[in-house]
Amino acid sequence: MIIGVKKREKLIEQLANSGICAICKGTKMLCGKSECPLLVRYYSLLKNKKKMGREIDGSSPPGVFVGRYGYPKVNVGPLIPPEKGDTEYMDIPESWIDMNIKEFVDMRTSLVRGMKKVRVDMANEPDYFILDLQELSMANKHVDTEVIFEKIPHGRIVAGSEIQPYGPAAPLKKIIHDNVKVNPKLEKIYYDELKASESILHLYKEGVRVSLIQKAFSMGTMGVNRKIVPTRWSITAVDDTISKHLVSKIKEFGLVDKSMVFMSNKMGNLFAVIFLPRMWSYELVEAWYPGTLWNPYGKRIFMVSSHEYYEGRKDYAEIGGCYYAARLAVGEKLIKMRRQAEVIVLREAQPSYLMPVGVWHVRENVRSALRNQPESFDRETDAINYALSRFHIPQKYWLEGSKLLNRFLHQRRLEDFEIY
Repeated sequence: MIIGVKKREKLIEQLANSGICAICKGTKMLCGKSECPLLVRYYSLLKNKKKMGREIDGSSPPGVFVGRYGYPKVNVGPLIPPEKGDTEYMDIPESWIDMNIKEFVDMRTSLVRGMKKVRVDMANEPDYFILDLQELSMANKHVDTEVIFEKIPHGRIVAGSEIQPYGPAAPLKKIIHDNVKVNPKLEKIYYDELKASESILHLYKEGVRVSLIQKAFSMGTMGVNRKIVPTRWSITAVDDTISKHLVSKIKEFGLVDKSMVFMSNKMGNLFAVIFLPRMWSYELVEAWYPGTLWNPYGKRIFMVSSHEYYEGRKDYAEIGGCYYAARLAVGEKLIKMRRQAEVIVLREAQPSYLMPVGVWHVRENVRSALRNQPESFDRETDAINYALSRFHIPQKYWLEGSKLLNRFLHQRRLEDFEIY
């Protein structure tokens, strides 16, 4: 069936007004189109202006990317900027949160991606290409690398709600790199026969940064029956594994003494993290203005949330990878405090949030908030009112969109009643 231009645009607008874009975020194609019509418009603004050739001689941060389309045969390859020097900062999300979003986009879209189709079960095979990428994924420092492409890299800038953006891409013909200085903790795990989850937790306890664990895990360097894992999935898998472990420890602690509110405002996103002196529960709530990234045509504020009670949750969070990223940051703080709390994370995406930059920014925004001095309150109601007063979006929308706030308003506990 052929749909006219006006009718097609009207359909897109209806879908956007329904809030479906905020749930899909360009990854699930809920509108039925082969590409997200909203992201295509952003990609058109982000053409890499540098002239590309079939060869690039630069310093990989090091960066490695694993695609997900065509699974179990996926595209894998290095990310390389056309420059040499100390490029580590280009692939360390933990260092990006204070960057200007346009500066960040310029940095990431300078990374050119080489691609080669491989089977995900090739992680254990003696394939030189896979071994090279596994080495890169475990490296501590930048690696001088020369790549030859089958054709000149081109195409739109790739970005998504769960991955960092990168620039043009092309099929890879040849890759040559200098000696790689592998992180010794990752190297030890590579030769151990631990389950993947055990490897992740061991590395985290050893102080290896989360983004490096995610990258190495993605290239199939951990586990008994190893597989290459798409970058998008590896990010969430690592966040989920670590945060689930942290939560199990948090439940052994006593409650926080007072209600607290932590704030952060970075990269066009305003966050409030509320700690209430209650047994563990957790929720992430996102609110999108009309005219913002995932609510471009809407005439009303759209909200989406995911939560868990004390028992946890078994199904995948509706809100996506951001849920697990924020839970990890919250878990780290409570472990440090040796306390338990009910935690509500509120995120207001503002018009200055120009394009998706990846799940990392939620993790680092929440970490940033929790590094700040909190406002403390004797009454839970005062803490909640204070947090909601800091947003531009009216209080009623947060109360309607949050399961835990709604429960707070309408469900009384035994301890809420005075016993005489």
